[in-house]
Amino acid sequence: MDRNKDIILVTGATGNQGGAIARQLLADGYQVRAMSRDPQGDKAKALAALGAQVIKGELDDPQSLERALFGAWGAYAVQSNLEAGVAREEEQGMRFAEIARKTGIRHFVYSSVGSADRSTGIPHFDNKWRVEGKIRSLAFPSYTILRPVFFMENFLSPWFKPGIMEGKLRLALAPETRLQMIALEDIGKFGALAFQQHERMNGVEVDIAGDERTMPETADIIGKAMDKKVVFERTSLEEVRKASGDFAAMYEWFDRVGYHVDIGALQKTYGVKLLTLTEWAGKILWR
Repeated sequence: MDRNKDIILVTGATGNQGGAIARQLLADGYQVRAMSRDPQGDKAKALAALGAQVIKGELDDPQSLERALFGAWGAYAVQSNLEAGVAREEEQGMRFAEIARKTGIRHFVYSSVGSADRSTGIPHFDNKWRVEGKIRSLAFPSYTILRPVFFMENFLSPWFKPGIMEGKLRLALAPETRLQMIALEDIGKFGALAFQQHERMNGVEVDIAGDERTMPETADIIGKAMDKKVVFERTSLEEVRKASGDFAAMYEWFDRVGYHVDIGALQKTYGVKLLTLTEWAGKILWR
């Protein structure tokens, strides 16, 4: 590809993963077309200021997807089950892949989830595995599937941060469970790598993680970054189940099986320096 003229469309460009990918590609000098439901929003304007072409697109609107994909060389696809629900996320993922193939995308990169290939029984993991199957069946000229694990940025979400600010990291995990995690910044690095080295990355399906910690270790690391005592408090799995059977199944799987990335081998193979939880937490303005 020619980074000076070939366009890469990034879906969810004003969200977490898509935003990390778009910013990394722009920093590396690529031509980025950022798809957003709100091109006039602050996040979209910030990407435009960095050099992105911002275009309106809706994952449930096939015509808008065709317009967004038209003339692009590559595409980065991410959908959110939190926004769409499990069934609709799957529909969106398959629809986007089909339209990308029809419009002539040369290199397709899909953001799945760590261990999607392991029959976890977790609804929002298994649906991504089915989207992966659709992508393989479409026979793109070139494709890459990235499978990130638990996001470090989840600790900044409304689920966890309020408790952290009170000195409690609350999760429905056993204290001895080691949870693999990754920073969004590093997902951005791998997403950019998938386009930069598209010939090498063709057909690659890779799980990506940057660190592995128990929740008591995580609480201690975050507390030190905040200069405050933070302790882990195990919450009830049944309370999680009342809110979401999907997420309850995920926490049960974390305790029973868990992600399985060889982080050292991953860094050596791809030459990407991944952030540890300590490094990530030290970058956050917690207060």
